[in-house]
Formats: sequence, C-alpha cells, structure tokens
Amino acid sequence: MKKNIYSILRGKFLVSDDSFKNWRVIIFISVLAIVMIASSHSADQKVYEIARLKNEAKELRSAFVDGRGKLMRMKKESHIENVMKEKGIVISENPPQKIKVKKQN
Repeated sequence: MKKNIYSILRGKFLVSDDSFKNWRVIIFISVLAIVMIASSHSADQKVYEIARLKNEAKELRSAFVDGRGKLMRMKKESHIENVMKEKGIVISENPPQKIKVKKQN
C-alpha cells in the first residue's frame, strides 16, 4: 500500500511502459474540465445579461408611464386654457353656432 502511494506521488504511472493509456485519460479529463469551466462562465454571462436587460426594461417602462401621464396632463382642457391665457387667447363666452349653408343651383 505504501509503495503504491509513493509510486503515484512520484508519477511513475506517467512514465511507465503502458503510460499511453493513462495520458489519454488525463488529457480527456482535462479537456472535459476546460469545457465545463467555459460553459459555466458562459451561463454566468447570460444570467448577468438577462438581469441587466430586465433592469433596462423596468426603466424604459417607468419612463413610458411617466411620459404618458405628462401627455394626459397636457391634453386636459384646464392646462390648455392656462397656456392659451399666457399667450393672450381666452375662451369664448358665447358657444359656437353651426352655420348651415343651403346649396344653391
């Protein structure tokens, strides 16, 4: 048992006559480890990108709601009346009358 541990620690399994099989397994495991690390990094990047896009969507949605509210306030008759008073235009006291034109041949 003690000999086996020392032979593993010294790396005799890498330089012995049948070491080609051992090297193939080591290289295969190393490639799998590299692929696993790369895929986990890629998944982490995608998670961060999704979180960033969600925050951006929330900000855009709040800007849209704010703009829509501002537009609704600007369309109110009272707001338009105040803006027109500043320009010197006031609301007519007489309601509008419909003008009917009879077609003459």
